[in-house]
Amino acid sequence: MGDLQAIPKSQMSDDERVRDFQRKLYRKAKQEEGFRFYVLYDKVRMLHFLREAYKRCKANGGSAGADGITFEDVESYGVEKFLGEIIEELENKTYEPQPVLRVYIPKTNGKTRPLGIPVIKDRVVQMSVKLVIEPIFEADFEDSSYGFRPGRSAGDAVRKIKEKLREGKTEVFDADLSSYFDTIPHKELLLLIGMRISDKNVLHLIKMWLKAPVIEEGKPGGGRKIR
Repeated sequence: MGDLQAIPKSQMSDDERVRDFQRKLYRKAKQEEGFRFYVLYDKVRMLHFLREAYKRCKANGGSAGADGITFEDVESYGVEKFLGEIIEELENKTYEPQPVLRVYIPKTNGKTRPLGIPVIKDRVVQMSVKLVIEPIFEADFEDSSYGFRPGRSAGDAVRKIKEKLREGKTEVFDADLSSYFDTIPHKELLLLIGMRISDKNVLHLIKMWLKAPVIEEGKPGGGRKIR
């Protein structure tokens, strides 16, 4: 990766600037377990964070949300213009998430699982927030945790299990929490996030996403208009 401190910020790519900030945030969080971070919203609305967020959202792919807008639509409209309008909404505190489109994905057992698809604009802002706050909580998470964490995978978990087996640990507890993400208590979740983050604007964004309305697949959700 190289030493980012030796590179002037003006010469860094968006990814490098984001990673440089994340490293600093992680170190601070690791060194001060009780520290509450308070100036984060201004990072969320910075162009290089939103550009990197858009790039990652596009790489993840996925269907259009309730508004029907695709990444191809955004590219035709102009990515910089699209992101500039997001910045304007975040700066003026007029940003509000749109309804989440709920679709049902078939499972191997013949059942289905619900999947929420936010519109692309909301995905980009969510990703920008994720890029900003993830290092804080990465510093707190248990080393034995592997789910939905950067740089970790199911393969890493399997290798850790094999390592424990070689050490003589032979008992495994297997559990599946039914509808886990749909049943997380929002009040308690926000309290936990608030133990590390005091930036009210970031907390407000998260609260709005948790309360965003849901539209079932097949029901009208608006036209294809970016602005």
